[in-house]
Amino acid sequence: GMFILRKFWHVYVSEVKNMILLYATTNPAKLDSMRRVLDSLSIELTGLCDLNLPLPDVAETGKNPLENAVLKAKIYYEALHTPLFSCDSGLYFEELPDELQPGTHIRRVGGRSLSDEEMISYYSDLAGKHGGTLTGRYKNAVCLIFDPDHIYSSMDESIWTEPFLLTDTPHSKRVAGYPLDSLSLDCKTRKYYYDLPDQEEDSSTVDAGYRAFFEAHCRDGMR
Repeated sequence: GMFILRKFWHVYVSEVKNMILLYATTNPAKLDSMRRVLDSLSIELTGLCDLNLPLPDVAETGKNPLENAVLKAKIYYEALHTPLFSCDSGLYFEELPDELQPGTHIRRVGGRSLSDEEMISYYSDLAGKHGGTLTGRYKNAVCLIFDPDHIYSSMDESIWTEPFLLTDTPHSKRVAGYPLDSLSLDCKTRKYYYDLPDQEEDSSTVDAGYRAFFEAHCRDGMR
């Protein structure tokens, strides 16, 4: 009986193939990477850029990534009334007190937005003040809304990145828009990520965390 049920479930899932979800982002790189993550779940993703609609302004006033993800998802859902999800991320260092945590404001320091070079200077200085390295982690959060009665959110550790070391000595390589990569070391080897032979950062654990979240809640959303 169980085998038939499993087989039936498999057919059912492939029949309802391609649930369409809107990823509330205008960043094409984020959309592409989430498409790869959710590919095996038969979820078809569209992004905000695919809509020819005026988009609401979202002030990200949450205290942490989870509050921001929920805030963004609710505002977009109010405006668009379509199943969607929103993500947010914050940077946290083990060694820092709360008032020095970058959190969701990685670029904003002292009320202004820093350029790439200013960020390298600020964060290398911060590491220098704490013994030369800091242990950092990006804590990610997601909020998924099917309708006002079906809202799911998570900031579970399964969707955070692996820890990395932030050093006080910048690498000579720069990639525009990713200043902190010039300060990032692999925890195991203590080498710059830029100097590791395989620069593909292993995101498989984070990907599995996102997949588990969507798998659990998309079944509820289909009912």
